[in-house]
Formats: sequence, C-alpha cells, structure tokens
Amino acid sequence: MRNACYTGSVRVQQEQEREEAGAGEDGFQAVRAVADAILYEGYLLYPYRRSSVKNRVRWQFGVLVPRPWAQARGLTGGGVTGAAESWWQQTECLLLTDHHADGAKGADGDASVECLIRFLHTRRRSVERRLPDGGWERVDSLQAGSRLELSFDDAVMRELRITATLAELLAGERRIDLTVPGGRTCDESLGEARGPAGRVVVDWKPIAVTVFVSASACPARHPLVRLRVRVENADLSVSPDVPREEALRVSPVACHTLLAARGARFVSLLDPPDWAQAAVRGCENVHTFPVLAGDPQTPKMMLSSPILLYDHPRVAPESPGDLHDATEIDELLSLRTLTLTDAEKEEARATDPRAAAIVDRVETMPREVLARLHGTIRSLRPAPMPQARRLPPDDGDGVLIGGVRVARGSRVRLRPRRTGTDPQDLFLEGRTALVEAVLTDMEGGRQLAVTLEDDPGAELGRWYGRFRYFLPDEVEPVTDAAGSDGAADGR
Repeated sequence: MRNACYTGSVRVQQEQEREEAGAGEDGFQAVRAVADAILYEGYLLYPYRRSSVKNRVRWQFGVLVPRPWAQARGLTGGGVTGAAESWWQQTECLLLTDHHADGAKGADGDASVECLIRFLHTRRRSVERRLPDGGWERVDSLQAGSRLELSFDDAVMRELRITATLAELLAGERRIDLTVPGGRTCDESLGEARGPAGRVVVDWKPIAVTVFVSASACPARHPLVRLRVRVENADLSVSPDVPREEALRVSPVACHTLLAARGARFVSLLDPPDWAQAAVRGCENVHTFPVLAGDPQTPKMMLSSPILLYDHPRVAPESPGDLHDATEIDELLSLRTLTLTDAEKEEARATDPRAAAIVDRVETMPREVLARLHGTIRSLRPAPMPQARRLPPDDGDGVLIGGVRVARGSRVRLRPRRTGTDPQDLFLEGRTALVEAVLTDMEGGRQLAVTLEDDPGAELGRWYGRFRYFLPDEVEPVTDAAGSDGAADGR
C-alpha cells in the first residue's frame, strides 16, 4: 500500500513491503543492493536455524526503540556507531550546488534532495494448531505432512520517501510524522484431507516515526550547505517495563537513510577537500554515518548507515545472493551451508522464508558459480616498496590528566581498565610508555598512541606506525623530581 501526505511543501511518500509490491526503477536503484545488505545484516545468521544460539538475540544494528523505553534503561548516549540502541539517529552531510562547483554564481532554488528512510518492521509469526472444539492453540512447531512450520519472528522492509528543494529546507526545518499501520495475515494452507490441521498467523504492531529535515549554510571558500536528517521513534504505546522483544515490535530496525541530490553534489566526509575540512568537522552524525554511494564520478548519492562503511561501497559482482552475513565470505558460508544435514536444512527452511531461499540457492548453485567465489583480482599494479606509516596529525595541545599536561613525548604509566576485553592488558598494568600522539577519534573522544619504554621493538613499531592505544583515564603521568611532565617534542 502507498499513502501520500504533505507537510508544508515537502512531499512525503510511504512505501510498505516494497519487495512484495515490486521495486520500480528510481534514483536509488544503483545503491539498493548495498543498502539491502545493511538492512539484513544479522537478520538471520548461519546456520540459519531457529535453534542456533546466535539467532536468539537478533536485530543488533540501527535499532530505534521508543524514547521512554530507552530512557528507562539509560540508552541516552551518542556516538557514531549504530550498534548501540537509541530512540533517535541523526545524519549530517554537506552539499555543494552544481553552479558553485562549476565556479558560477546564482540561487540554489533549482537544487533539490530526495531522502529515503528505510528500516525493517518486525512481525510475530505464530504457528497454531486446530483444536477439536474448533479453536486454535499456538504451538512451537507443527508438522503437516512433509511440511514443517516453526514459530519465529520475521520482518518486512518499510520505506519513507521525502523530496524537497534546497531553498525550502534552508527556509526552515520540516517535520514529518508517520505511522506505519499494524496488521494481521492468516495462512490456513497447513491442511489435511478432512480440514485444516494448522495455520500460520503473522501480526505486526504500528510504528510511529518522526523525521526532521533541515539545511543550513556553512562558511567556506565555496558555499556549502549542511543537510540534516533526524529520525526518531515517536511511539508512546508501550510501557517502559516491557521486555526488549516487545519494544522491538514498535521499533524501526536496521534504520538507515539514502540521499540523492539534483542540481548539487555531496562532499565526502571521509576524504574532503582541504577547503571543506572545517565544515566536515562541524557535522554531527549520531548512531549512523553517511558515505558517498553510487557512481564515483558523480557524487550525487549518500548512504547513511548504522554500520560504518567507506565511500562508494558495493557488493562483489561474484556474489550470487544475500547470505545475511554481509561482512563474511560467500564461499565459506556457501560451503558450510552445503554441509548441513537434511534435518538441519529442513529446520532452516521452516525457520524463515529467506533462510529457505538461501538453502535452495546454495543447493542448486552451479559449480562455475561456486568456483567464482574462490577469489578474484580487482586490479593488477606493481607492489610499492614498504614505507613508514604515519600517524594522523597530533592534536598539539595534548590533554590534561590529573592536572598534568600530557602530549607527544610525555611518559605515562599504564593503568588499563579491569573490565577491558583485551587479555594483553593484564601484562601491561604498571608499565611505563612514551606518548607518540594525542588523537581525537570519530566520536570526539581522546586517545593516546603509545610505545612501551622497555619494548626492544618500539623503534620498529614506530617506523611501521604500530602503537598501543589507551584512554586518558587509563594512564598516569610520570613526572620527574621537578614536577615536569617530561614531554620531549623534539624527537
């Protein structure tokens, strides 16, 4: 179904269950394969069976839970990564209008942006057995002849499309409120000769989403526009006390944003031109990060993903289809799927229609297709001579730790956190190190790159650019008798 509404002059179009209605050609077609890989990353992991332990906790990326539910659990932090659940996410990126890119002057009224908000909507898939009195009882599984059905949640894709001119967005923020309606379907095809033996009932709850879209001018050598898209879960129907699986039913899952520009082009946030670096630092991306997508020669599209990517990501052309492990190796997963027993394959097919499609595709995969997955060479070029690796630019001012300025050349004593996950930290407690650089990470935090003072390979590690990294609260400054911090910037 499709519903269209208007908020101000911003056109909004909702597209539900797009794969069932048929996906038509549009400006986003070139990046949809990558976006779908993000959408279904972790949807169902190998061995694609409900009984697998790793499939008991699902929907890990880009989850926007209801605000009261998030606040009750202290889920109020920021950061770029979408692995942390939140009730909102924000994309900020930069646009340069085409006439500015060509060195011309004029108004931005002809430039426009199209925004596609995409997410998964979880559905409760229940298998029910017919009772002698004519009623129905939910069961964990049901075998009807040769057909096995399992109760297991699935999901469908939802899309929200917003189109606006740049002039409209520069004039003021637009707010779009959307409710994806709930629903229910019933498949009573699990039958016997004398009547239905069982049925599969799929139901889903409404999802309420609020989207804010705005633009603002950025001072730079060439006039830039900062575009902001903020997506919030506006649901107030569930209690903060409900378990996570109930909160997920009213939550956009794997939420991400596709952006297309007309009469303008996007600026890379990962590799911006020198004149745009200050504007890039002013972009605040929360629980998602935008990268250039589509044709590298025409930077007209962006993919803002809860999983961190590089500019112009693409799916390998050798890949025959989705495996829901987008960062894994197709050959490995295909070969391991072929090793499943008949009983395991039956369970996988009964777990989820997408899992059934994977098993069927792998079983019928021609040998030449499987061989093509073994590896490929993208380009042939001479191997360069190894060169010393360089650290990113040092912050210069350093960082204050216990009232002492710690900068490049300072000596520190390592005090790793006891709750850390790196077992090597047990061997570093109390050892002294030399600070090689004070860096700022993508989330605005400070990191100290250090080499151990008693490490005989420290100079080699410094030449290769291999360091150990610690947070400021994981070190203690080592001062001399005069109280100096020992910084030696002349090295």
